[in-house]
Amino acid sequence: MAEIQLIGRAASPGLAFGPVAVLTSAVAGRMASEDPEQEAAALRAAIGGARAQLAEQIKMIQSEAADILEFQAAMLEDDALTDTAYELIAIGIAADHAWRRALDLEIAGYRAAEDEYFRARAVDIVDIRDRVLAHLGGVDAVAGIAGGSIVAAEDITPSTFLATDWSQGGAIALASGSPSSHVAMLARARGAPMVVGLGPLSWHGQPPVLALVDGDAGRVIFDPEPETIRLFELRMAAAKAELAVAEATSLAPAFVANGRRIRILLNVAGPEDLANLDPAVCDGIGLVRTEFLFEAAHGLPDEETQYRVYRDILVWAQDKPVTIRTLDAGGDKQVPGLTVEGESNPFLGLRGIRLSLARPEVFRMQLRALCRAAVHGTLKVMLPMVAVPSELDRANEILDAEFTALQAKGVACARPPLGIMVEVPAAALCAADFGAAFYSIGSNDLTQYTMAAARDIGAVADLNDTGNPAVLALIAATVEAGLKRGVEVSLCGDAAANTHLTAALLATGLTTLSVSPIAVARLKAAIAKVSS
Repeated sequence: MAEIQLIGRAASPGLAFGPVAVLTSAVAGRMASEDPEQEAAALRAAIGGARAQLAEQIKMIQSEAADILEFQAAMLEDDALTDTAYELIAIGIAADHAWRRALDLEIAGYRAAEDEYFRARAVDIVDIRDRVLAHLGGVDAVAGIAGGSIVAAEDITPSTFLATDWSQGGAIALASGSPSSHVAMLARARGAPMVVGLGPLSWHGQPPVLALVDGDAGRVIFDPEPETIRLFELRMAAAKAELAVAEATSLAPAFVANGRRIRILLNVAGPEDLANLDPAVCDGIGLVRTEFLFEAAHGLPDEETQYRVYRDILVWAQDKPVTIRTLDAGGDKQVPGLTVEGESNPFLGLRGIRLSLARPEVFRMQLRALCRAAVHGTLKVMLPMVAVPSELDRANEILDAEFTALQAKGVACARPPLGIMVEVPAAALCAADFGAAFYSIGSNDLTQYTMAAARDIGAVADLNDTGNPAVLALIAATVEAGLKRGVEVSLCGDAAANTHLTAALLATGLTTLSVSPIAVARLKAAIAKVSS
């Protein structure tokens, strides 16, 4: 078979070469009864079995993957998802056909959504559909994939990803998919290269044997020629050697070539991200996303639950600074019972600090938990999606009130400094007008709003570039405002981990970057190559 080169969208960085494992949809057969009551009972049992299976998996895995499975478990508890299937069963349709028909309608609705976030969730509904069908048919729901394989498919479910051993290498090449899908998040966390949006994977009945995946450039080569393989293996060897050197020195501080010190902080989603990680690898934590507490909980988390999590993270940091972001709900992060449903444009709606100020009871509880945790380390609190100084002023007033109330009750607490995320162009342009204790630039949203281009919509993906002069100018303006006011400025978005942008970001005057733990070694190596 001749070499086939396809260009898609990079979803997880890295290089991989290996045998191709083509995923196909398996259909579980079953003998149906003609009694609607028996069929309804069979479906209830299958849904219960799927929920029990999810519960067991959640106990065994870490927070990020657990949150994804919690999302699926919550969907299975939603009557709106299951009622249609039971209605179809009542008119004589077999349980498996009724479930498939009901879920396929739901999947089609997600795929047709205008918002990329909701389109990306369609694969989770596929996963739910197939889990229940597998229980109805009495078969294993998850396809077995040999370690080190290049998984080629239309899309891949979280269940399939989690059942695969990525420690032996391997990668993912998808005809459709999304960089913002749950699987893409997992792939980045595991270091598995992934390319999506390759278009139809049609091999005229003869699937490829081997594939090369370039997760940096978004390119996949099926059945590569010997010379293509040779050159790619040279690239892989060079990248592996470079990473080995970087990891060997990852505990050392980061310096550019002329000796300027760059502080490296961590982005974390929960305490599990810090397990078996030496605090010496970083200068502190630049972003703790607290959404996991609200997404995974059955109901909003209470003050004590939040306090214990924040405390554990501060204890791990050993007095290094820890920046915890208040709840950044809304937009692509929906929290049942809190966020607003049906907004015409949720990314420009009631999200971040806007939602917190509109729902102050939840905000107050989080601030109390943070004040209590502050006695266990060096805590800084950050507000997301701030656009005007009055939002920061109102948040400071609420924080003062909750801190004073805790003191009056004799509760051990401390008043942490309050800073802002700079992710709205208005905040970047007028950063000096904010009385913020610090600034943290969220490059993802700042780029999206500046360029009016979402990073997960292929047609405008080229415009979503943090390296664009307009975005870099806003970053530089924020750094200048920080220098003028004598407060720290850091950058905690995905751009911080993009080593192609390291020199350009440092040229704006930034001296602090915050990235996920897996990106630290590569970033420190890239910083050492910057001349000034």
